[in-house]
Amino acid sequence: MAPDSFLPPTSAAEYIERARALRPLLGALSDRMEAERRVLPEALDALHQAGLFRMILPRSMNGGEVEPATLFHVMEQIAQADASTAWCLGQASGCASTAAFLAPAVAWKMFGSDPRAVLAWGPGPKVKAIACDGGYRVSGTWSFASGCRHATWLGAHAPLHDADGTPQRDASGKRIERTFLVPAQAVRWTDIWNVMGLRATASDAFSLDDHFVRNDHAFSRDWTKRQECFEPGPLYRIPAMLMYEISFAGVAAGIARAALDYFVEFARTKVPRGMPSPLRDNTVVQMNAAESHVRLESARHWLLKTIGEIWDDVRQPDGELSLEHRMAIRLASTWTIHQARHAVDFAYNAAGASAIFGSNPLERRFRDIHTLTQQVQGRLSHLEAVGGYLLGSGEPDLTFI
Repeated sequence: MAPDSFLPPTSAAEYIERARALRPLLGALSDRMEAERRVLPEALDALHQAGLFRMILPRSMNGGEVEPATLFHVMEQIAQADASTAWCLGQASGCASTAAFLAPAVAWKMFGSDPRAVLAWGPGPKVKAIACDGGYRVSGTWSFASGCRHATWLGAHAPLHDADGTPQRDASGKRIERTFLVPAQAVRWTDIWNVMGLRATASDAFSLDDHFVRNDHAFSRDWTKRQECFEPGPLYRIPAMLMYEISFAGVAAGIARAALDYFVEFARTKVPRGMPSPLRDNTVVQMNAAESHVRLESARHWLLKTIGEIWDDVRQPDGELSLEHRMAIRLASTWTIHQARHAVDFAYNAAGASAIFGSNPLERRFRDIHTLTQQVQGRLSHLEAVGGYLLGSGEPDLTFI
């Protein structure tokens, strides 16, 4: 079946099964993707054919508009085979949710009419958009754009300025920002992604220099502006930030599950130097293996329970995402990420010197999980933000909530 003629899944179970079915292929390609620092064309073809890049797109755009829990499960499955591929898929899924905030004709041009559409973006600290006739002229450099090398469109976030360079502000005095969508071939690339883990995400930098973007190719990422949403589905009452929280927690859980599964098999035959029996007979290892398993499983089940409860509320006819909902997801997703890290650390440490070799699956999973926890979704400071909210200690910082 050609990638541009896939049959979209009809259920959450089918999406998850399609992801599971891709694991042998992605696992076989993983070493090459690591070496080349790219998600390879063969992997992209399979992901597109399975419809996984379209999970979060509206049905009106030939998307899946799946429930949030399905996103978690798919990420978890893909990450067990290759964490970089899963990360790129999760990033693209969060970006795709913004199709609901584009004028339908523009969204269709970008996503509906192109079966291989992928949107990627990243932060840019020194960027600017200056008003001109019919749109804005956008300049700057944006980095950490995971999946950008296979993206069809790129998003450039920038503060707005009048034609004379004066920053535009809203009624409260806050700077007004928009995300400007440009074809991937319009940007200038810089290869910056020489990193410890998640190497195949190719999270490089791209630049624009006085590039014209039409008004209808710009939108606000302020998800509270419901009047700017063109889709009626409850999925689009949930912001992209929350999609990232769910998907990247799924990536972490998948890395950890793969690490623990490998360690179980490894420990049955590995006899450490100077020891009389395999690792599996060591009581300390037994206790820590059980603790790592229960930490991971309890965290992921708590996160899935939280996702399910919030989805039940949000999808009601008058349902809305509350601050309490946002805090609950932030807490459960961050906790899941760090319990996943704990599980990988256990497996890596218990495996001893065997784990330091690139041929050992634990070596890459150790690097990948520790790269993941350095990303904004893995910040332990999120626990401080939620804790302050629970204790009523001043106004909470909602930047990443």
